[in-house]
Amino acid sequence: MNIHYLQHVPFETLSSLEKWAYKPGNRVTATRFFEDERLPFVDAFDMLIVLGGPMSAGDEAIYPWLKKEKELIAKAIAKGKMVLGICLGSQLIAEVLGSKVYANKEKEIGWFPLQIANTISSPLERIPSETTVFHWHGDTFDLPKDAVLLASTTVCVHQAYFVNPNILGLQFHLEANEKSIAEFITHGKKELEQGGNFVQTEQDLKAGIAQHADANQKYLIEILNSWVEMNA
Repeated sequence: MNIHYLQHVPFETLSSLEKWAYKPGNRVTATRFFEDERLPFVDAFDMLIVLGGPMSAGDEAIYPWLKKEKELIAKAIAKGKMVLGICLGSQLIAEVLGSKVYANKEKEIGWFPLQIANTISSPLERIPSETTVFHWHGDTFDLPKDAVLLASTTVCVHQAYFVNPNILGLQFHLEANEKSIAEFITHGKKELEQGGNFVQTEQDLKAGIAQHADANQKYLIEILNSWVEMNA
């Protein structure tokens, strides 16, 4: 499988997703917008992974490359490519599909329980009905037309969606590990200091790694393998 991923900032990487992406038989390429804005032809990949970032989906005046990125996402969807969005990535895909992206009523930063919808034949069907996952986001989105809602939290209803069979959006960070969470903390200290009803402390973020990160990474592999099987 040819996989291309879009990386918006140096500190939001594939993280634990890297091991899955680089398995034998796969060819992995990347566009790192902070280094080079060149994008591939849509026929050059089978799967497009759109990673997270601190910017908002509508920040085209600040980051002009967002417009070209959305155009590539639209082309990939039109061609029936597998398209995975994580956090900002899920928001960009939602916008491309015609949905509104906007600031959520609360920021959600930390380890919070995710409720999985009882949806048969979805990539998340093998995941426990409630599991604690890592979040770091302030924006949300309306559910795209024809999308199936797969997961929610108390403060953010649209946490995961699926447009059968090739589009999958995840607002949360199952790929997060000790290294990537340390980077989140370093680059997001201002948000932690501002606090909020659903913003945990730096100590809580670090404590949650030992409790939840390994399970989250296993769930991510389950989801991706299930999704690939559905697209085979």
